[in-house]
Amino acid sequence: MGTGDPTPRGIVLWGYSAGPARVSFEVSRSPDFVASRMVPAGIATEASGYTAKVYLPGPLAGQYYYRMHLSPLAEGPEFEPVLGSFRVKAPGEDVRFLWSGDNVGQGYGINPEWGGLRIYRQMLSREPDFLLHSGDYIYADGPLSPELELPDGSLWRNLVTPAKSKVAESLEEFRGNYTYNFLDQNFREFMAAVPQVVQWDDHETMNNWYPGEVLADERYRETSVNLLAARALQAFLEYTPAPMFFRFPQRIYRKLPYGPWLEVFILDLRSYRSQNSTNRGAEDVILGREQLDWLKHSLYNSRAVWKVIACDMPIGLIVPDGEDFEAVANAENGSPAGREREFAELLSFIKHAPVKNTVWLTADVHYTAAHRYDPAQAGFKDFNPFYEFVSGPLHAGTFGPSELDATFGPQVLYQKAPALGESNLAPSAGLQFFGEVTISALGHDLSVILRDLTGAELYQIRLEAE
Repeated sequence: MGTGDPTPRGIVLWGYSAGPARVSFEVSRSPDFVASRMVPAGIATEASGYTAKVYLPGPLAGQYYYRMHLSPLAEGPEFEPVLGSFRVKAPGEDVRFLWSGDNVGQGYGINPEWGGLRIYRQMLSREPDFLLHSGDYIYADGPLSPELELPDGSLWRNLVTPAKSKVAESLEEFRGNYTYNFLDQNFREFMAAVPQVVQWDDHETMNNWYPGEVLADERYRETSVNLLAARALQAFLEYTPAPMFFRFPQRIYRKLPYGPWLEVFILDLRSYRSQNSTNRGAEDVILGREQLDWLKHSLYNSRAVWKVIACDMPIGLIVPDGEDFEAVANAENGSPAGREREFAELLSFIKHAPVKNTVWLTADVHYTAAHRYDPAQAGFKDFNPFYEFVSGPLHAGTFGPSELDATFGPQVLYQKAPALGESNLAPSAGLQFFGEVTISALGHDLSVILRDLTGAELYQIRLEAE
């Protein structure tokens, strides 16, 4: 059970049942539900993976409580209601949200001896208004083994289910990767109390995938990535509180207008990309024309003070895919080429429109960092300086740091990653990260804090609105 995409205009209510059931949500301003309203969400059936969701229209402002009611379709006892809460900030209040990505990756699953997905409990203690999950919500291509031996000789012990024992190919196996996370109490409590804004990246389907790819991976019987991605998308939309768009094919990129101070633009760098390559040709894209034009139009028309661009991959960090490139940068350090051309067009548009107060948030690279992009240090100079903040992983192996491509002039202000020679560190090494953004009640400043698994503050910066 959980909520998603909260705005003053409305919120998504989402629930999961163990079997066929009629689903409804009771929503109240009061924790004792003295005055409440019922919101039917339909019937959870096998066809929907026993999930249901409904959009609760606004206006919304303040604290709300809800409980999910499940009525069995056949004779039998009624299920106990499941309780949750959410809040939507009103004008005159600070807004605080978190972001991170990369969950249950590199073979590190739920380890009850270690405390499960511990970072979710720490994030819950920050009492955020919502979590921006920046992708790799699951690792559908990352089977778990009962034990992993760590470099110090100790053992990491995983809770393992059938769906997490092989790579996901069938719809049921993709669904099983999502239900696996609900076995963790930290995750369940967080979902019930904190709305989520969910992106996807590659591991919701498989590592580094692109449309049209044909696999030569012996772990897979199904070699069509298009078919795998279609099944993955269905499971993603069923098992996350992301909104269901009324169009085909389903679209994941969208915007979240959160009052006069904040609008979040949630991108999809996976569904419209060209194949991974040397990333230097005119045919190389990662946003796609329709999404790029939508983003330019939406940024130009936004009346929010702060425009946060949620980009599931970093702009200036080099992310290799064998001898090819997986992200935006191509390691040439000069004029924009390949996928960089789309970002050059976008950044130039932001400068000349003009669009003020943009901040970029990302994950993907499994360490945390703060970057300032400076045209004075760049191969391409027709843009205004901006900041990009990197966080993650939530619960996965830690890597990095990555090398920088100078095309857009990124400068490292801060980074924390494994020591030289170390990689794929277990969550127990402590290098798990999330970021925190606070926008002042009047929207005049935006503060970013990078935090670790314990919640400790690693880095902070305050940006003033122009």
